[in-house]
Amino acid sequence: MKNARGNAVRAGLSRGLLEFRGTFTNPMDLFGYLYMPAVFIVLGVFFADERVDDAPVPYGAVSYSGGVVLTLIVLGTLTVAQVLAAEREDGTFLRAKALPHGMIGYGAAKASHLVLMSLVAVVLMAVPGLFVVEGFGPRDWAAAVTLVWVCLLGLLAMAPIGAIAGALLGNPRFVGLMMVPIMALVMLSGVLFPMELLPDWALTAAQVLPVYWLGLGVRAGTLPADYAALELAGSWQLPVVAAVLAAWAVVGCLVAPAVLRRMARRESGSRVQAAKERAMKRAY
Repeated sequence: MKNARGNAVRAGLSRGLLEFRGTFTNPMDLFGYLYMPAVFIVLGVFFADERVDDAPVPYGAVSYSGGVVLTLIVLGTLTVAQVLAAEREDGTFLRAKALPHGMIGYGAAKASHLVLMSLVAVVLMAVPGLFVVEGFGPRDWAAAVTLVWVCLLGLLAMAPIGAIAGALLGNPRFVGLMMVPIMALVMLSGVLFPMELLPDWALTAAQVLPVYWLGLGVRAGTLPADYAALELAGSWQLPVVAAVLAAWAVVGCLVAPAVLRRMARRESGSRVQAAKERAMKRAY
């Protein structure tokens, strides 16, 4: 039994690597990797001369760190939900369900694909900023390590949310609507501009959600130490960042499998065929 599960995991990891390689042959996937770094490089350069009050930090660096956060959020929620919803509709999920330990292999494939995509996306986002955006980048090795563990833990916190959304929404055309609440959370969590510009109710609500803490951790890894004085507590609060993101990750990893199992029980060949027919009608 253990060997069978191990084989399923290895097959899933191999499938995830193949899917990852395939993204580099798809023009739309390549555009997805490149457009966000390009947008935030322009913002970083444009706001290079604008300084944040009470700290000698260019606003361009703050907005660029927000771009790193937005990249992680989009990958962990929107991309996961889109992939899951699309593969429910085209029958990929049902075929995985029919195989022995197929769901284990499916999970391993999606997890490895997501990690590799996120690694490339964050590198493409962060590395140009080191050379182009003034004030952006880890100050030392400790800050670099902070950036790495915050990104990984943040992805673990976000991915279950995307999986739950993909399972509940089902239709991949509805998943795009998630961008509206995602951007609202980003705006209300101080990811793209200083928290001092937000109303008090937003400051309180933001601290309950993982987006704020992910943003705080990324800023700790990419902005000068002087900027910490502008945070709500006047410091980076890294132990709290780790605790909150870990709590969201644990809760998500407990809830998401239950939601996915319920979704899997409802999947059938007739449901997949009906979804394909609806998609064909919309196409014509």
